[in-house]
Amino acid sequence: MTYADAELEAMLADLESDLSERKETLGGDAPTKIRETICAYANDLPDYQRAGVVFVGAKNDGSPSGLAITDQLLLTLGAMKSDGNIVPPPSLIVEKRLLRSVEMAIVTVLPADAPPVSYQGRIWIRVGSRRAVATAQDERVLSEKRRFRDKTFDAHPLPSAKLTDLSRTRFEEDYLPSAVARDVLEANDRSYEQRLTATKMLLSPEEPVPTVAGMLVLGTRPRDFLPGAYVQFLRISGIALSDPIQDESDIDGPIGDAIRRLEAKLEAHNQTAVDITGGPIEVRTPTYPFPALQQLVRNAILHRTYEGTNAPVRVTWFDDRIEIANPGGPYGAVTAARFSTPGLVDYRNPVLAEAMKVMGFVNRFGVGIATAREALRKNGNPELEFSVEPEWILATVRRRS
Repeated sequence: MTYADAELEAMLADLESDLSERKETLGGDAPTKIRETICAYANDLPDYQRAGVVFVGAKNDGSPSGLAITDQLLLTLGAMKSDGNIVPPPSLIVEKRLLRSVEMAIVTVLPADAPPVSYQGRIWIRVGSRRAVATAQDERVLSEKRRFRDKTFDAHPLPSAKLTDLSRTRFEEDYLPSAVARDVLEANDRSYEQRLTATKMLLSPEEPVPTVAGMLVLGTRPRDFLPGAYVQFLRISGIALSDPIQDESDIDGPIGDAIRRLEAKLEAHNQTAVDITGGPIEVRTPTYPFPALQQLVRNAILHRTYEGTNAPVRVTWFDDRIEIANPGGPYGAVTAARFSTPGLVDYRNPVLAEAMKVMGFVNRFGVGIATAREALRKNGNPELEFSVEPEWILATVRRRS
């Protein structure tokens, strides 16, 4: 939703509103403060169920600051959604509007479906007209809001799972230090169950049932509860499935371990040509650029469906190509017609997307395919191919000739 001009002008005039914030420019610490505000509006702790607004180009009293609203400024504001600093990615609209006969940049932030939302490991909330870091009680309220809203499948609880099916060591020693800012951790006023709930790995402290994302990220045996949660790797000596199998492996376990093992397998099979005749320095060129394979397999694991299927992600390496297939077709705004459009992104598994960002497997949201295409182009490989069906997506990477 966006507000009408009259509504925005009224918000500009109301200096006490806790649904609006003003910034004269993008200089100094303004980008940080705007991200904190986006996070706070997305969390919507007071439960207004209304969008919050950041006015860029307005003074504290609501009068125009005279800032030039350029395309680059709008792009910078829009990138705050997908640059990986705010997780899960917020839903926001950036636009140029004419208010009081002067152009201003308007950032409209919708309440999140899966709070809490954090910025660089801190959960920000709105307290009156100021921002604040959430307390343990605030986190509990936000987590309860999430429980009673429609949830994506990765936020659903697994009724047959128990707290002991999650690895406490993995959570406290590996995941938590990356997910939560150090000063928040050092406050030490949250129980193990509260921390799991705040990171969406557990339904609630009162109902300590692991979520789907919790099992995928921290589970000791994820496939016991999610049978399709693995990757099937095949190296075929030939160009058809009927040709001899050179290497075969089912790669499962917590997602972080599975990704690392799969990527090690890809590196082991990737051949590198060495040219020592073209100049004083030898030139090494891989058959496939590893960054492209890395992005594509991570995308497949992240965007696949884990609901109602026993099918794994399949990586099939032929002599002339690599096929990466994942169950689950296009989702949300990413339709078959708009698939792989640069910058367009939607998440079937937003909690898992947040976790993969925390673990370092995602740097920025929405750039994986573009990164893969560019790596293939630079390496001299043919164009990346996609086959998009309602039930699955197949990416085909052709060998460099």
